[in-house]
Amino acid sequence: MTEKNFPKDAMRVLKETSRTFYIPITFLDKEIKYTVASAYLVMRAIDEIEDHETIDNDLKYSLLMQVSELLKQPFDEAKYFQILEPVHNDMPEVTRRLGDWLQACPEKTLNVVMESSSEMAFGMAKWAKANWNIHTREDLDDYTYYVAGLVGVMLSDIWYICADVKTDRDLAIGYGRGLQAVNILRNEDEDLKERGVSFVPDDWTRDDLFEYAEENLAKADEYMKDINKKTILLFCRLPLALAHKSLKAMKNGREKISRKEVEETVEEIQKD
Repeated sequence: MTEKNFPKDAMRVLKETSRTFYIPITFLDKEIKYTVASAYLVMRAIDEIEDHETIDNDLKYSLLMQVSELLKQPFDEAKYFQILEPVHNDMPEVTRRLGDWLQACPEKTLNVVMESSSEMAFGMAKWAKANWNIHTREDLDDYTYYVAGLVGVMLSDIWYICADVKTDRDLAIGYGRGLQAVNILRNEDEDLKERGVSFVPDDWTRDDLFEYAEENLAKADEYMKDINKKTILLFCRLPLALAHKSLKAMKNGREKISRKEVEETVEEIQKD
């Protein structure tokens, strides 16, 4: 894998789609950096289909199931454009260029990225069809597994393949779920008002959701103890530190942490 195989503008697209993950990805060594950047862009491409405001759920289900199947074999870009055709003009650059992100992924990690992305697309399709109607803790666990816990598992596989770093699968899922629970808490009103969707199980209070987030972030803290490579540790510590701070801010009645607090956290993590 050489620099010229990696699209020059991939990091630009990454920066435009996620400030939270762009910074920690830059901490990683080259091969892992390219893998994680590619994986993030592939998953973001799929996520944009699930999140789209004007596409109805049946069409989302159909598109995501087709993408899931497509990712089970060597990628066929013509077929992908065919799947995307009904919504192509509504999709952002990150989704239209899914083929570029897969091409950018180092060969030895491509299978892991494709398998994980296929599974994510399947889970997102299932929940789009159900209109994200979450009634029980099991439902919430299932949803947060597909959209975030799965990312934790994929990253653990990448750490092992590229750096021989072994981590615990259940704790990796907890890490992803913890970050997602913080997002759910932060966007609870917005999701309800703008999408008519609630990710909160029936009979749960906001306090129950805080407890769920804390329980999973505790698993994330535990997950970190197995990581003995500094660049990977830095990568994992930043989103986790931001999640802990966001949770604390919301508990204190603030909507989110400030840009300044984010910048200070980045500096703190890099200093340690």
